[in-house]
Amino acid sequence: MPKMKTKSGAKKRFSLTGTGKVKRKHAYKSHILTKKSTKRKRNLTHVTLVSSADMSRVKDMLVL
Repeated sequence: MPKMKTKSGAKKRFSLTGTGKVKRKHAYKSHILTKKSTKRKRNLTHVTLVSSADMSRVKDMLVL
């Protein structure tokens, strides 16, 4: 059996913490930023964790 490959899209979007949780960035921070308020854009900057409901799916994509 060959090795399982990591989904390259997931590799670029997610990273692991030391305790095994998965970090992600917020959406809606890439374009059309002129109509969004400064406060909204600033709050989208921070990194957050993937929800526990999606954790197993993301870990499957990362082949952990």
